[in-house]
Amino acid sequence: MSASYRILHAGYVGDETPEGMHVGSTVTYAESGDARVIVDPGLVATTGLILDPLRELGVDPTGITDVVFSHQHIDHTLNAALFPNARFHDFAAIYMGDLWCDGDAEGRVLADGIRLIRTPGHTNEDISTLIESEAGLVVCTHAWWFEGGPVEDPYAPDAEVLAAARERIRGLAPRLVIPGHGPAFAP
Repeated sequence: MSASYRILHAGYVGDETPEGMHVGSTVTYAESGDARVIVDPGLVATTGLILDPLRELGVDPTGITDVVFSHQHIDHTLNAALFPNARFHDFAAIYMGDLWCDGDAEGRVLADGIRLIRTPGHTNEDISTLIESEAGLVVCTHAWWFEGGPVEDPYAPDAEVLAAARERIRGLAPRLVIPGHGPAFAP
Protein backbone atom coordinates (compact mmCIF):
# COMPACT_ATOMS: atom_id res chain seq x y z
CA MET A 1 0.00 0.00 0.00
CA SER A 2 1.30 3.46 -0.83
CA ALA A 3 0.89 6.49 1.40
CA SER A 4 -0.16 9.98 0.39
CA TYR A 5 1.32 13.24 1.62
CA ARG A 6 0.92 17.00 1.45
CA ILE A 7 3.18 19.81 2.55
CA LEU A 8 0.99 21.94 4.82
CA HIS A 9 3.57 24.70 5.26
CA ALA A 10 6.83 25.18 3.35
CA GLY A 11 9.25 26.48 5.92
CA TYR A 12 11.93 29.14 5.72
CA VAL A 13 14.80 30.76 7.56
CA GLY A 14 14.27 34.50 7.25
CA ASP A 15 16.31 37.58 7.77
CA GLU A 16 17.42 38.74 11.17
CA THR A 17 15.44 41.71 12.49
CA PRO A 18 15.91 43.83 15.63
CA GLU A 19 13.27 41.59 17.27
CA GLY A 20 14.89 38.32 16.23
CA MET A 21 14.89 35.93 13.28
CA HIS A 22 11.80 34.70 11.45
CA VAL A 23 11.92 30.90 11.16
CA GLY A 24 9.25 28.56 9.84
CA SER A 25 9.28 24.78 9.96
CA THR A 26 8.24 22.73 6.96
CA VAL A 27 5.15 20.88 8.20
CA THR A 28 4.03 17.76 6.32
CA TYR A 29 0.91 15.60 6.51
CA ALA A 30 0.94 11.93 5.45
CA GLU A 31 -1.69 9.23 5.56
CA SER A 32 -1.95 5.54 4.98
CA GLY A 33 -4.93 3.40 5.98
CA ASP A 34 -6.11 4.70 9.36
CA ALA A 35 -2.84 6.51 10.10
CA ARG A 36 -2.85 10.31 9.94
CA VAL A 37 0.68 11.65 10.49
CA ILE A 38 2.09 15.15 11.00
CA VAL A 39 5.84 15.72 10.64
CA ASP A 40 7.50 18.65 12.44
CA PRO A 41 4.59 20.81 13.66
CA GLY A 42 6.93 23.62 14.68
CA LEU A 43 7.16 27.36 14.28
CA VAL A 44 4.71 28.99 11.86
CA ALA A 45 3.43 32.58 11.77
CA THR A 46 -0.04 31.40 12.84
CA THR A 47 -1.48 27.97 13.64
CA GLY A 48 -3.91 28.48 10.75
CA LEU A 49 -1.00 27.75 8.41
CA ILE A 50 -1.13 24.18 9.73
CA LEU A 51 -4.82 23.78 10.57
CA ASP A 52 -6.40 25.40 7.49
CA PRO A 53 -4.72 23.06 4.96
CA LEU A 54 -5.71 20.10 7.17
CA ARG A 55 -9.34 21.28 7.14
CA GLU A 56 -9.16 21.56 3.34
CA LEU A 57 -8.20 17.87 3.34
CA GLY A 58 -11.13 17.07 5.63
CA VAL A 59 -8.80 16.12 8.49
CA ASP A 60 -9.65 17.13 12.06
CA PRO A 61 -6.64 17.74 14.32
CA THR A 62 -8.14 15.36 16.90
CA GLY A 63 -7.92 12.60 14.28
CA ILE A 64 -4.14 12.87 13.87
CA THR A 65 -2.74 9.53 15.05
CA ASP A 66 0.99 10.28 15.01
CA VAL A 67 3.31 13.28 15.21
CA VAL A 68 6.97 12.90 14.26
CA PHE A 69 9.75 15.22 15.45
CA SER A 70 12.75 15.14 13.14
CA HIS A 71 14.67 16.46 16.16
CA GLN A 72 13.88 18.23 19.41
CA HIS A 73 14.52 21.87 18.46
CA ILE A 74 11.53 24.07 19.36
CA ASP A 75 11.15 25.29 15.77
CA HIS A 76 10.05 21.72 14.89
CA THR A 77 7.98 20.86 17.95
CA LEU A 78 6.21 24.02 19.18
CA ASN A 79 2.71 23.23 17.84
CA ALA A 80 2.53 19.56 18.85
CA ALA A 81 -0.32 20.33 21.27
CA LEU A 82 -2.59 21.00 18.28
CA PHE A 83 -2.88 17.20 18.04
CA PRO A 84 -4.11 16.01 21.46
CA ASN A 85 -4.82 12.37 20.55
CA ALA A 86 -1.57 11.64 18.72
CA ARG A 87 1.36 9.43 19.60
CA PHE A 88 4.56 11.51 19.48
CA HIS A 89 7.70 9.99 17.96
CA ASP A 90 11.31 11.01 18.38
CA PHE A 91 14.63 9.23 17.98
CA ALA A 92 14.34 7.25 21.22
CA ALA A 93 10.70 6.79 22.20
CA ILE A 94 6.98 7.09 21.56
CA TYR A 95 4.95 9.29 23.92
CA MET A 96 1.18 9.46 24.42
CA GLY A 97 -0.45 11.16 27.37
CA ASP A 98 1.67 10.11 30.33
CA LEU A 99 2.96 6.93 28.63
CA TRP A 100 6.65 6.88 27.63
CA CYS A 101 7.70 3.85 25.54
CA ASP A 102 11.43 3.59 24.90
CA GLY A 103 12.44 2.34 21.48
CA ASP A 104 14.89 3.41 18.82
CA ALA A 105 13.23 5.07 15.83
CA GLU A 106 15.40 3.18 13.32
CA GLY A 107 13.00 1.13 11.19
CA ARG A 108 9.90 2.12 13.20
CA VAL A 109 6.81 1.55 11.05
CA LEU A 110 3.95 4.01 11.59
CA ALA A 111 1.76 2.53 8.84
CA ASP A 112 2.04 0.81 5.48
CA GLY A 113 4.29 3.10 3.47
CA ILE A 114 5.37 5.33 6.39
CA ARG A 115 8.45 4.56 8.49
CA LEU A 116 11.28 6.25 10.35
CA ILE A 117 15.06 5.98 10.12
CA ARG A 118 17.90 7.52 12.13
CA THR A 119 19.75 10.24 10.22
CA PRO A 120 21.94 12.07 12.74
CA GLY A 121 23.60 15.20 11.47
CA HIS A 122 21.87 18.48 12.27
CA THR A 123 21.70 17.01 15.79
CA ASN A 124 22.88 13.64 17.02
CA GLU A 125 19.22 12.63 17.45
CA ASP A 126 17.80 13.41 13.98
CA ILE A 127 15.34 11.05 12.33
CA SER A 128 13.76 11.13 8.88
CA THR A 129 10.27 10.08 7.82
CA LEU A 130 10.06 7.90 4.71
CA ILE A 131 6.80 8.08 2.77
CA GLU A 132 6.31 5.52 -0.01
CA SER A 133 3.95 7.41 -2.33
CA GLU A 134 2.54 6.23 -5.65
CA ALA A 135 5.07 8.48 -7.38
CA GLY A 136 8.03 7.18 -5.37
CA LEU A 137 9.85 7.70 -2.11
CA VAL A 138 9.51 11.04 -0.32
CA VAL A 139 11.83 11.79 2.62
CA CYS A 140 11.01 14.39 5.29
CA THR A 141 14.35 15.28 6.88
CA HIS A 142 16.43 17.97 8.51
CA ALA A 143 19.61 16.69 6.85
CA TRP A 144 18.98 19.70 4.62
CA TRP A 145 17.40 22.96 5.80
CA PHE A 146 16.47 23.77 2.18
CA GLU A 147 17.54 22.66 -1.29
CA GLY A 148 20.94 24.33 -1.15
CA GLY A 149 21.90 22.87 2.21
CA PRO A 150 23.39 24.76 3.89
CA VAL A 151 26.49 22.96 2.73
CA GLU A 152 27.97 23.39 6.21
CA ASP A 153 25.25 23.25 8.88
CA PRO A 154 26.37 25.64 11.63
CA TYR A 155 24.56 23.57 14.29
CA ALA A 156 25.80 20.12 13.21
CA PRO A 157 28.02 18.63 15.91
CA ASP A 158 30.00 16.62 13.32
CA ALA A 159 30.12 17.49 9.61
CA GLU A 160 31.12 13.93 8.66
CA VAL A 161 28.07 12.47 10.43
CA LEU A 162 25.80 14.92 8.56
CA ALA A 163 27.49 14.00 5.24
CA ALA A 164 26.88 10.31 5.99
CA ALA A 165 23.19 10.96 6.72
CA ARG A 166 22.80 12.86 3.45
CA GLU A 167 24.52 10.02 1.61
CA ARG A 168 22.25 7.46 3.27
CA ILE A 169 19.19 9.40 2.15
CA ARG A 170 20.51 9.80 -1.41
CA GLY A 171 21.20 6.05 -1.44
CA LEU A 172 17.48 5.41 -0.93
CA ALA A 173 16.89 7.12 -4.31
CA PRO A 174 14.06 9.40 -3.14
CA ARG A 175 11.90 11.13 -5.69
CA LEU A 176 11.62 14.13 -3.37
CA VAL A 177 13.26 15.46 -0.24
CA ILE A 178 11.15 17.63 2.05
CA PRO A 179 13.72 19.66 4.00
CA GLY A 180 13.37 21.23 7.44
CA HIS A 181 12.90 24.81 6.25
CA GLY A 182 11.92 24.94 2.60
CA PRO A 183 9.94 23.52 -0.30
CA ALA A 184 10.48 19.98 -1.55
CA PHE A 185 13.23 19.31 -4.05
CA ALA A 186 14.46 16.47 -6.21
CA PRO A 187 17.87 15.34 -4.90
